[in-house]
Amino acid sequence: MAGAAHYGPETGRPDTAARQRRRVLWASLIGTTVESYDFYLYATASALIFAPVFFPESTPQIALLQSFAAYGVGFAARPVGGILAGHLGDRLGRARVLMLSLLVMGGASTLIGLLPGYRSWGIGAVAALILLRLVQGLASGAEWGGSALLSVEHAPAARRGLAGSVTQMGSAAGMLLATGIFALCRRVLGPAAFLAGGWRIPFLFSVLLVLVGLVIRSRVGDGAEFRRVAETGTRLRAPLLAVLRGHWRAVLITAGLRLVQPALYSILTVYTLGYLLERRGDGGAALAGILVVSALGLASTPLWGALSDRVGPRIPCVCAAAGIALLIWPYFLFLDRGPLGLLIPVFIVMMNILHDAIYGPQAAWFARQFPVRVRYSGISLGYQLGSVVSVGLTPLLAAWLYRMAGENPWPICAYISLLGALSILAALRAK
Repeated sequence: MAGAAHYGPETGRPDTAARQRRRVLWASLIGTTVESYDFYLYATASALIFAPVFFPESTPQIALLQSFAAYGVGFAARPVGGILAGHLGDRLGRARVLMLSLLVMGGASTLIGLLPGYRSWGIGAVAALILLRLVQGLASGAEWGGSALLSVEHAPAARRGLAGSVTQMGSAAGMLLATGIFALCRRVLGPAAFLAGGWRIPFLFSVLLVLVGLVIRSRVGDGAEFRRVAETGTRLRAPLLAVLRGHWRAVLITAGLRLVQPALYSILTVYTLGYLLERRGDGGAALAGILVVSALGLASTPLWGALSDRVGPRIPCVCAAAGIALLIWPYFLFLDRGPLGLLIPVFIVMMNILHDAIYGPQAAWFARQFPVRVRYSGISLGYQLGSVVSVGLTPLLAAWLYRMAGENPWPICAYISLLGALSILAALRAK
């Protein structure tokens, strides 16, 4: 994935730098895939499973709101995880922090798979679910910044957009894996058996994935840029304070760039599941669409990253954000009245073209906003602050706006359009 290896004149073997770059890209991809699998598995379960399992005494509509609220709790913890990991990553190195984040995420997901439902533990089950979601949020907040920087800081300057997009591919791979295993278990076991306990199998499967990720990540180290900072003794004691004092504009810009893209992701992969199930009695069409666009994302994400190395990330981002702000209106009209047989092509336009045009180049673009000494802290803080507003709140806010408007989706569309305008503003101000 890092390109063709270079061969030494005497040995005829691939040189160490080329092998290391490939190893780092694989480590970033596998690690982010595992983290994304665990995080997105919870998202799918929150739309289809957790309402009757953990909130059975509420009406279906209120139970869905409660389930989405528990889902959003994880995003409230992500900035905290990003701050802690950023401090440790800028002080001790990126690679060490990533091993810890993988262990924490896998442990939380496994415990969710073992957690009794409301009818066994009562309110204690709900409290435990929320606590484990908080732990997932901490781990996810720690993961992205370090994984992105490993990819970018090991890559040649002219190919950092492509290298950073490998980290972003982990999101598509994780969603593909989570949705695929979820759908497979549901199909094999049947809806009743799956709801009764089969939903735990995908969560318990994360143990195996974490072990694979740990083995691969144990073989990589930090990039040359960070090693130079470490060797010269110029690491900061409090990198977060340095970010807040000298780079707060870059934090706001980074957060702004994270608004419309992940909000659209939440609408497509989480909210649409429940929306179609309620409005048209069919959530399966959305699951199939998520599988297809997640698979295509393994190709579209690096294509957009490679394009950003040639033309820069600004133009694709601005055009895609404008497209999302406009097309979200006919998207909901399609969900209400359109033929669901065409949902997959609609998903492809919204996800693989518009969403991935912004998402693919993000790792390298965000890294450009901060100097090496505070880079982990800076990109983690900006990335996770934007995620709280966009990914974490969007399903809950969408469900609430829909109810407040008398079961009309227009306020959801207006909200996404507003985020699109803010992301365009941030893109125009970014380096």
